[in-house]
Amino acid sequence: MDRRQELSGLGFAALCILTGAFVPAFAKLTTGRADPLSVAAGTNLFAGATAALWLAARGQLRRLAEGSTAPRLALLGALGTAATALLFFEGASRTTATDVILCLQVESAYSLVLARVFLGHPMTPRRVGSVAVLLVGIALAVEGRGAGASLGVALLLLTPLCWQLSHLVVLRRLAGVPAHVLTGARYVYGGAIVTALWLLGGGPSVRPAPGEAATLLATLAAQGVVLSFAGTLLWYQTLARLDLARATAIVVPSIPLLSMAANFLLLGETAGARQWAGLALVASGVAGFATAPHPRLARERIPSPAAPIAAAPRREDGRGA
Repeated sequence: MDRRQELSGLGFAALCILTGAFVPAFAKLTTGRADPLSVAAGTNLFAGATAALWLAARGQLRRLAEGSTAPRLALLGALGTAATALLFFEGASRTTATDVILCLQVESAYSLVLARVFLGHPMTPRRVGSVAVLLVGIALAVEGRGAGASLGVALLLLTPLCWQLSHLVVLRRLAGVPAHVLTGARYVYGGAIVTALWLLGGGPSVRPAPGEAATLLATLAAQGVVLSFAGTLLWYQTLARLDLARATAIVVPSIPLLSMAANFLLLGETAGARQWAGLALVASGVAGFATAPHPRLARERIPSPAAPIAAAPRREDGRGA
């Protein structure tokens, strides 16, 4: 691998970690000022508009409406963006930012099971053991006391399942579709679905104070454009320069640890000794899962934990499709 390309890939990985680290804290900031459905709609409206402009600038917007591919792209948006946004923001509004970080790490467990059931991948001892470690860490550290917090934890635990189901849609029904089209479809279709649900629900149920409206709008814009849309693009820029296993091993375990610092900076939220112990188990479990040898080629497997969408097949020159 070219040294300059490797350094560039590491730089994009660092930016990917940075954007991912602020997701839980921003979710708490926005759901503290507006109802979760309004936050989901606003965030994805900004992300969808940005994705549409980006595809239009590339002359690729029409690809979202092509023949038999369009319904599959819409399903990708419904699962990978709309369903996850509704579950994520509703869950985040009911619990702490630390619990948000921890609950999302369950994605590795879903990946292991779905890869076995739908792709026939064997459950290697190292991956099973790694998932067991991270599940123990989540059980140890997640608080979720009270009915509302427990419901929030349950919704957050379901969020990564929708991500993984959207990965299966890509692998089984959208093979060969370029990564930038998949990215655009997630936010254009997903944003449209969430916005439609928001409008059918009558719009915002909680209106911010006049002095807070501009701040909320700016925060939603940053959440949609930077943390959601740009975060996805940064992931793909990383994959275009580093192999999937290495990129995952760098990015995925790093995000929870840096998120704790982001939570403290933005929310003043700190973790207790039990949560730090659980987080250490979660990080080690995710790292073990991400770095475990895989019995299939990268193009055949379900994507890495916390990947925005499935990785595009890599050409012989090592670049993404």
